[in-house]
Formats: sequence, structure tokens, C-alpha cells
Amino acid sequence: MASLGGGKTVGKRAASRRLACLLIAPVSILVALAAAICAPAQAQTAVDLQLVLAVDVSGSVNQTRFELQRDGYVAAFRNARVLETIRSGRHQAIAVTMVQWTGPALQVHVVPWMRVADAGSAEAFAAAVAAAPRQLFGGGTSISGAIDYAVTLFRESRFRGTRRVIDISGDGSNNRGRLVNLARDEAVAAEIGINGLPILALEPDLDGYYERNVIGGPGAFVIAAKDYETFAEAILKKLITEIAGVEYRNATR
Repeated sequence: MASLGGGKTVGKRAASRRLACLLIAPVSILVALAAAICAPAQAQTAVDLQLVLAVDVSGSVNQTRFELQRDGYVAAFRNARVLETIRSGRHQAIAVTMVQWTGPALQVHVVPWMRVADAGSAEAFAAAVAAAPRQLFGGGTSISGAIDYAVTLFRESRFRGTRRVIDISGDGSNNRGRLVNLARDEAVAAEIGINGLPILALEPDLDGYYERNVIGGPGAFVIAAKDYETFAEAILKKLITEIAGVEYRNATR
């Protein structure tokens, strides 16, 4: 009989623990959900601009052309004028990342999101670009694929930009994947701007194509490079205009 009574006591205690768990569990779940929702917002760092640099590495871009593009970006972030423009913003900082792209499903995130706010961080980003190897060598020219991929990178970023911009550079029109204007329109609807840096070495009228089909959003603009040899000059001008957040026609007066 003593054994039976002990069993009843144990059973009552177990039932009490289960009841307590049922009462506590909803509170725990709510706390966990609140933490999951609030954590990303708390972790985000405010910047004036989130910028995706999307670089064409399709088959038309040989190694020399690739290096001219790479060296142009490196030189731009080492230029004092770029840093001065960054420091003129409210937060005095931007977040920037780099992607190489070719075909519809061929994109590689080669430089992670980095905050640039001073000479040291600008040099760190320039060094990261200089060290990033070429990882794609063909597959067509899918500007739409590059835009679609770039849009996903904003969701992965720990930064919160006053403006979000995709900077597309390339030497050809869209010839793979879905229509580029559809990708552009979806990005713009998500409040992401797109600016273009067409390289006119192979398609002399590519700047007009970019204006009609690629760029979008408030203040969107195109700055063309006549060839790869003038790419560095074009990207410097483009970065300063992008970071400043002014319309291109006003920035060049």
C-alpha cells in the first residue's frame, strides 16, 4: 500500500510539472518570437547608402578587361574625393559589396558587405576588391539575373541604408534570362534604385539601351565608359554621384 501511495504522489508531481510547462510554454514562445523579430532591427547599422557593385565577367571580358575594371574600382575607393563624399552624408558612412555576374544563374558574391567611413575602411574595401579573384568566365550576359541576385543581398545585409542602389557595369545588352526591364521594375518596386555604367567598346549604343531598359528609381542615371581604358575615370565619377545622392546632370555642372 505504501508503494501504491508513493506512486500516486509521483504521478501528481509529474502532472503538476506538465501543467506548469503548458502554462510557461506560450510565454517562452512569445519571448523567442519577440527576440527573433527584434534582433535583426537591433543589429542593423545605419548608413547613408547600401551599394551593390555588379561587375560583368562574361565571355566578352578577357583578362585584361577584367583587370582594368578591377583596378578602376580599387583606384576609386582610394581616391580622396570618394571619401570626402562619404563623409558629407548624415551618417558619414556607406555599406558596399561586390558581385561578379554572367548568365541567369551565374553570380558570385566576391566581396562581402563592408562599412566604409574613413581612410582605413576605404582601403580595406579597395584591398578586398584587389584580392578577389575572377570566378566566372562565360555563360552569356544576363543583366536581369544580376539585378535579381543583387536584390537578395540587401536582405542579407546587417546594414540599413537611407538609399539602396545596384550599380550595374557591363559591355553588352541582356541576351540570357528574363527581360531585363521586368527585373528592373521589380527592384524599383522594392525601393531599390539601379544605375548603369555601360562600356561602349563592343556596342556603341549601349548607353541608350541602359537608359531605356536597365536603370530605374528616383535620380537613376547612366555614365558610359567609351572603352575599358576609360573605365576608371567613369567609375570614379559614378561613385561620387551615387554616394552624394544627387542627379547626374546637376553633379556635372
